[in-house]
Amino acid sequence: MKISTLVDTNVLIDILGPAELETRRWSLAALKHAFGEGPIVFSAIVWAELSKPSLGEEALSQAFAWLRPLREDFPFDAAFSAGAAHTYYRLRGGKRERTLPDFLIGAHAMVAGHRLLTRDAGRYRSYFPHLNILSPETYALEDE
Repeated sequence: MKISTLVDTNVLIDILGPAELETRRWSLAALKHAFGEGPIVFSAIVWAELSKPSLGEEALSQAFAWLRPLREDFPFDAAFSAGAAHTYYRLRGGKRERTLPDFLIGAHAMVAGHRLLTRDAGRYRSYFPHLNILSPETYALEDE
């Protein structure tokens, strides 16, 4: 059975660098594993987080062309779930800076029925407990 995987920004940043060698190795291996199991999905939110002046959009697209990623807009049906999860996070004492995109990404994956590939599974597990997550805790590098 094929499973689609929405890729979190941190995995793609690892591959683009700079990242520790072990982090880059895990992210690349996990991405290849997910690609072997089904379609890779990039959300508009992740794409926005990846944008930076030093790397144009064409170069960014070329860097990941081998994945033939599906590009998905943020689903309206995910908006309320993302906002509710973010509100709950804030009520539990969470800080406001740089968190909303994570909730948008998690809600997108959940509503669209994608698995999420991320190195930072903790927050996603806490606020989207039914989300299928591929992370260092669930996918180990095979010994070489």
